[in-house]
Amino acid sequence: MARQRPKVVTLTDAAADQVKAIMESARKPYLRVGVKNGGCAGMEYVMEYAEAPEPLDEIVDDKDVKILIKANAVLFLLGSTIDHETTKLASKFVFRNPNQTDACGCGESVTITPAKDDA
Repeated sequence: MARQRPKVVTLTDAAADQVKAIMESARKPYLRVGVKNGGCAGMEYVMEYAEAPEPLDEIVDDKDVKILIKANAVLFLLGSTIDHETTKLASKFVFRNPNQTDACGCGESVTITPAKDDA
């Protein structure tokens, strides 16, 4: 019997509520999440609106939010939780990623090691 495959990312209730509100006003059905090279620590998280999945996107449905994961980001994001935090100075999405090994001082970029295939 095959084991159930874990979701690449999950959302906290706060993140799901915020994404739903943003997506409703943007009139886009999907949130695309990925990573890109950049910043002083090497990589940055990317979130953008999407009209439709691209051919290699991983599709995650969590808390009634449709999330598209770019194919080149799956191993970097595997097991991550996306949260939304509001403080006196900022309102932002925060990635809690077990594959993240370091972050720059300003918090804009991170170092991520791809997840290992333990199959």
